[in-house]
Amino acid sequence: MSTAYTHLESPIGPLLLASNERGLCAIHFAVHGKPARPARGWQEDPAPFRAAARQLERYFAGRLREFDLPLAPAGTPFQLEVWEALRRIPYGKTTSYGELARRLGRPAASRAVGAANGSNPLPIVVPCHRVIGADGSLTGFGGGIAIKRALLELEGALL
Repeated sequence: MSTAYTHLESPIGPLLLASNERGLCAIHFAVHGKPARPARGWQEDPAPFRAAARQLERYFAGRLREFDLPLAPAGTPFQLEVWEALRRIPYGKTTSYGELARRLGRPAASRAVGAANGSNPLPIVVPCHRVIGADGSLTGFGGGIAIKRALLELEGALL
């Protein structure tokens, strides 16, 4: 399965988007201010990303609350279950790892939910930034806490 990629400028820095024949499979944040690098064998091609770029631009402009894109994240069955649950967290709302675990019928699995959340390959589109600590604190995020805060502020989840 071949993977295409493109870089997209955004208000939170450059993003690298990757897609295969099934859909969008990865979004990577910049690393130390430099655009993320594609994996070996990926081919640069902006064509498959027109819809994703348009929807991300609308999201960052505050005009899109829910993404409608074919997604193809690779993960374990549990990770896929957690990532699907993340997609059901409404725009502008937050939840805790423990609450997400309860929603999945696994109340003792908040750490496993946190690990799955942390390995989400499609941040922003699969809104892992909407998961916060039980005490309301902004906990770890692959793009860094400043980006997590910016996304939550954009959505009006932080006042």
